Amino acid sequence: MMQRKPDWLKVELPQGKQYLDIKEVIARNKLHTICVSGKCPNLAECWGNGTATFMILGEICTRSCGFCATKTGKPLPVDWDELDRLADTISRMNLRHCVITSVDRDDLRDYGAEFWAETIRYVKKKNPGITLETLIPDFLGKAELIHKVIDAGPEIISHNMETVRRLTPLVRSRAKYDISLKTIETVAKSNKSKPKSGIMVGLGETPEEVIQTMDDLRGVGCKVLTIGQYLQPTRKHLPVSEFIAPDQFKEYKRMGLEKGFEIVESGPLVRSSYRAERHV
Repeated sequence: MMQRKPDWLKVELPQGKQYLDIKEVIARNKLHTICVSGKCPNLAECWGNGTATFMILGEICTRSCGFCATKTGKPLPVDWDELDRLADTISRMNLRHCVITSVDRDDLRDYGAEFWAETIRYVKKKNPGITLETLIPDFLGKAELIHKVIDAGPEIISHNMETVRRLTPLVRSRAKYDISLKTIETVAKSNKSKPKSGIMVGLGETPEEVIQTMDDLRGVGCKVLTIGQYLQPTRKHLPVSEFIAPDQFKEYKRMGLEKGFEIVESGPLVRSSYRAERHV
């Protein structure tokens, strides 16, 4: 049974001209967003403000994580025309900052790294002056593949830990806690892009485990951290263990800043790309 949400997690329904305009241009260009596929609670706010997080490499993920509503299965072949459609959409939306993520593509030899690099270069070429945040898969921690993304020049490279070490095998289908740390460390050591990560709470973790994850992230050089409430997207997904009170999120933010993170976004409705334009 899906738990009833407390009042502080209630959000407005999508509406308004800006929302409808974005919905139309995304559909027309046959693009995908994590806003829709991930059932993000901030969709109304972000689309109403003219921002969206685009998802490349299709909409079917090769992994089946217990928290994620993105479709899983055998993906379609890579669509290289997606680059042009994405760059055109970003231009039509007149974006100054854009967040791009992707499904996992474990079916590809390079896990999609070259497509990632080409996307970043093409979007920047077609939209001079734009800044980019890329929310990347782990590429199985292979440094040479992560560097393909780094060398393409995004301002921020984010990779989410998602949860604490103990819960990782339950929450994530293939990703490993230490591989994710290695991915972030590779970004941090490059000194080219700002490293960022995010976790969900309310999956059964303890505050001490959240603090340890903060320490682990700071230990590999992570500079930006997001912490948000896990929300069960469907009855087939992991249940919410606990709805974390807003005061606890404030405490996590205070502790994170004390530990040396440059930015900590911590709140019940925070997601990894929430207010991302502030993180550049």
